[in-house]
Amino acid sequence: MERLDTGGHPAGSGTDAATAARAWQGMYALVLERYDRRKTVAEALGMSFSRVRALRRLAAGPITLRELAERLGADPPYTSVIVDDLVRRGLAERITNPADRRSKLVHLTEEGEAKAALATGILTTPPDALLALPPEDIRALDRVVAKLLG
Repeated sequence: MERLDTGGHPAGSGTDAATAARAWQGMYALVLERYDRRKTVAEALGMSFSRVRALRRLAAGPITLRELAERLGADPPYTSVIVDDLVRRGLAERITNPADRRSKLVHLTEEGEAKAALATGILTTPPDALLALPPEDIRALDRVVAKLLG
């Protein structure tokens, strides 16, 4: 195993730190390697994962291109390329912003909403190995993840 970046925090000592490091590396391997759904969702929707991410961010409602860029962690020119592609595909539209008629909002079409829902379904469906765990293990994992996210 490669050495973990502790993010500026002390590495800790003893078994607890080693166990936490092993758990963290295991989560990484599970989510981003073994059960990485990015390729699956990109193939199912016939577009790059960056476009899938944009669809999912737009599913919450119309936003400006700048807001979308911030939510994607991308620069506005690249985000504009993504939005242009979604518009060409009939998945999104640019509309006049009612709060500021000089600006535009990006929103999903019905087809875009359907694709975003499909993407969310693929990305949020637990793998069979997780579903096969005993219910008490699933509940314990849920509690731990909730604490980490809280």
